[in-house]
Amino acid sequence: MQKRHRTFIAINLPPDTKKRLVNFEKKYTNVPARWTEIDNLHITVLFFGDLTDEELAEVCRITGEVAKSYNQFNVVLDKVAYGPVGKIPPRYIWAGGETSEELVNLKKDLENALFESVKFKIDKNIFTPHITLARIKEFEWRRIEPEERPEVGEELDSSFTVESIEVMESELKRGGPQYTVVESHQLQ
Repeated sequence: MQKRHRTFIAINLPPDTKKRLVNFEKKYTNVPARWTEIDNLHITVLFFGDLTDEELAEVCRITGEVAKSYNQFNVVLDKVAYGPVGKIPPRYIWAGGETSEELVNLKKDLENALFESVKFKIDKNIFTPHITLARIKEFEWRRIEPEERPEVGEELDSSFTVESIEVMESELKRGGPQYTVVESHQLQ
């Protein structure tokens, strides 16, 4: 049986942005959550699920073609909050940002270019860039009285330049997922 690759396209963050975001773990120690390792902080642009070797090669090739038509652009992160918005219990703590035209177009162009070659579920929700900082431990969350549940929500003033997009593989391990860059594609 052929090995399958749990694959996604991501924007990896610069080291200074990662360092700033990982510090929220110290601030929200009272939230029952499993915090994301610093090396795993990223923005998911497209998630494919399990792909064959051939499909993974096609994703790498097409992602490289699409990346060539994009200039570098900025991503602005403006808040830290529970997510998804309005979901009780929340599923995670995230750093969210403004939706830029460049990022929305990049996602749409990748979807259009890849959908015929690699079948995947297109996310119909409005794309908002976010970084999962922690995943809520639902059982522990539910055990806390509603009025005693910790508040998470604050403004953030952070931005970074997207210089590349990466095809990533995720391996689920006992200690959590391990992400590996399969191919990195520079933007212009």
